[in-house]
Parts: sequence; C-alpha cells; structure tokens
Amino acid sequence: MNTYSILLVEDDPDDVELMIQALHDNDVPYHMETISQGDKVVPHLEQCETLPDIVVLDLNLPKLHGREILTRLKAQPRLQSLPVVILTTASSQPERDQCLQLGADLFITKPSTVKGFNEMIAAIVECVRQQPDLRR
Repeated sequence: MNTYSILLVEDDPDDVELMIQALHDNDVPYHMETISQGDKVVPHLEQCETLPDIVVLDLNLPKLHGREILTRLKAQPRLQSLPVVILTTASSQPERDQCLQLGADLFITKPSTVKGFNEMIAAIVECVRQQPDLRR
C-alpha cells in the first residue's frame, strides 16, 4: 500500500487532530505536513523538492483566504496539477461552485460525525488514487 503525502492547510488544532485520527482509524498510511497560515502555503510548495500527493485546504485561514491560495496554486505551472480538496465549514452552493471553478478537485463540508470523517477520508484517498504520479 502506498504512503500518501498530504499537505493539510488548517489553522484549527482540533481539526488537525480529527484528520490524524480519521487517517489512523481508516488504516491510511500517510505522511502529513500541516501549515496553519494561508500566506505560507505557496512559498512552501515552491520550495518543495517533492510535491505532496494532495493538498487538503481550509478556506477560512489567517493571513490569506483559501480561495486565494487555490487561485495561486492553479496559476503556477508546477503546482496547477496538484489535487486540492477544500475541507471547510462553509456549505453554501455559491462557495462550492466558486472553488470548483477555481480548480478544486473536491469540496467537502467538514463532517460532524465519525461516519462523516470516514467518508471524507475515503473521498480524499480516492482523489489521490485517480491522479497520475505527481511527484517531482
């Protein structure tokens, strides 16, 4: 089984812990880096020798909103093919539509149940599996 490289962009430590627990509970082998400030994401990725398999991105972040991060990722040739999953408390259809138009692969409203977290992890893993090898 492959080890998934995940960049989690999330400023809420409780949500980071829930993600770690859900990955563990679902036996997903992973390596995860976490960034909590929006303005740090693109510079971090620009300096990565090997890109992550997927970026899991919250929208409401300090310093730079997730939509702006998504726009910047999709504007850079090296980063534009990175799969991005929006994971946020936002649930409005216009927000979802805008993120998908900007290039997000999935838009998931943060679940509030264990079952919801398990489904979320399955969707994230499936998103990675559908991508060609992005490691550079």
